[in-house]
Amino acid sequence: MDSAVTGSNRRTPRRGSYSVGQARRERILNAALLEFAERGYRSTSMARIAERCEISETGLRHHFATKDDLLVAILDDRDRAEDARWEAAGGPQGIADLGNLARVVDHNSRVPELTRLFTVLIGEAVTTDHPAAPWATRRYRELRASMADSLRSGIAAGEFRPDIDADRIARQTIAVMDGLQLQWLLAPESVDMAADFRAYAADLIASLRPPHATPGT
Repeated sequence: MDSAVTGSNRRTPRRGSYSVGQARRERILNAALLEFAERGYRSTSMARIAERCEISETGLRHHFATKDDLLVAILDDRDRAEDARWEAAGGPQGIADLGNLARVVDHNSRVPELTRLFTVLIGEAVTTDHPAAPWATRRYRELRASMADSLRSGIAAGEFRPDIDADRIARQTIAVMDGLQLQWLLAPESVDMAADFRAYAADLIASLRPPHATPGT
């Protein structure tokens, strides 16, 4: 056996150090999220993020060398969390997927800072050379494709009429979600985006059903 991994030379995991490092990373990402959401990406500095999470800028750059690195980490974490929720729901398709989208909207209403951040980033991403532009472009392309495939699964299962334009409906549904989200952020006291999207989804399902179909089939 190789002596490098036996006896006194064996290295044991430093769980405490890992936990501390992970906690600091999460604190940094949360501070960056709040700064980006409040000020936008371009108006946020690494110095302000460091101040907000109560560490030095040098300490911040030990974890994330640039502001772009921070933004990418936040976006990656967001995508992983969204994928995990979809998988936990069983990878719903068709009618079940529209119901799951309503739950996504409800979740977004309970995390306003995160929701505000992504609304800000989507708006900024249409400008020249914004670091979130590739993510935003990919996100919408994948969302449209995924939703259209889900609608086609609904057609195959007999839930929806075979003559529907899945790609067009996917684009429209995403537009409704984003539009409601923007209105809610501007006037949360008067817009219930979760309830409004549930009503939209129910109307959409009714309009897509084959003739004489009964609810739940």
